[in-house]
Amino acid sequence: MLAKIFSAATVGLSSVPVEVEVDVSATGLPSFTIVGLPDKAVEESKERVRSAIKNSGAEFPDRRITVNLAPADLPKEGPAYDVSIALGILVASGQVGADLKKSLVFGELSLDGSLRHTNGTLPLVLLAQEKHFIEVFLPAVNAEEAAIVGGVNIYPVKNIRQLVEHLMNIHPIELQEHLEFNSLKSEVEFIFDMADIAGQEHAKRALEIAAAGGHNLFMHGVPGAGKTMLARAFASILPELSKEEALEVTKIYSISGNLPQGESIIKYRPFRSPHHTTSRIGLIGGGSRPKPGEISLAHRGVLFLDEFPEFPRHVLESLRQPMEDGIVQISRAVGTMHYPARFTLIAAANPCPQGLS
Repeated sequence: MLAKIFSAATVGLSSVPVEVEVDVSATGLPSFTIVGLPDKAVEESKERVRSAIKNSGAEFPDRRITVNLAPADLPKEGPAYDVSIALGILVASGQVGADLKKSLVFGELSLDGSLRHTNGTLPLVLLAQEKHFIEVFLPAVNAEEAAIVGGVNIYPVKNIRQLVEHLMNIHPIELQEHLEFNSLKSEVEFIFDMADIAGQEHAKRALEIAAAGGHNLFMHGVPGAGKTMLARAFASILPELSKEEALEVTKIYSISGNLPQGESIIKYRPFRSPHHTTSRIGLIGGGSRPKPGEISLAHRGVLFLDEFPEFPRHVLESLRQPMEDGIVQISRAVGTMHYPARFTLIAAANPCPQGLS
């Protein structure tokens, strides 16, 4: 029997639908095969899915199982396909009967059948909204992150057994309540506030001008003068994030796994302060499977480079084009990714030992 479950893959900051096709055949020797350009994490899902189904009280079919992740030419990575594969096996083997044509399913499985936190939830739910899916089944720990998106029914799932009982109308899962962005904005509190800084009037005036005009800033002074404190307080005088800006920033943090636990959305402008030993890839982004760098994590916020002269020249030179274009393009053999990089650069340096620079 053949079953089709819809999941999604993240490409850059956007997501594309992935159709998880599962065929459980009575002919042939028992096997479990996943095709469709899966990476190592997807390949290993075979053992997670097998144990999760058995430990949830369901029967893992002792037959020839073939899973196809379509489109087949798109690389699939990460453990987010675990739940959709497991559900597809249960549907294809006749243990679950449900209409899932308008449902998006994703999440990582534990061996006991529970669902674990999965990165990139917000882009996947935004895809469901865009493609007019009616409902999304996702890990309960990711439900608040998804609740900011309207127009889609969000079902927080704790384990496979709960999902099966919901689909069979035994114990329906309670819908996740939608969160309004305006209700979250009032919760923003700054650790460093410009209003609490005494003195340094010239420096504060320069920061105010930079904030008003969107200018970059270079601070030069002796150690202990307050450069770092002023840079950290800079975000407190920047305009509040709009909903569109907050969603942009949250997508970056969600995909990179930097979204603070318990946070549904980034409500404040980011402040990133990488060490001067940071590599070019760490600052700009990249890798064999491209990921956002510090300049993208600082999108719509502040990138603070302390000890500015200590950064290698080639690293600083790589900032030129992203600062001009507001976007960074990373080209690799697996494809080309575009990440936003509109930030305010604040650099700081101490005088040289002779005090001449």
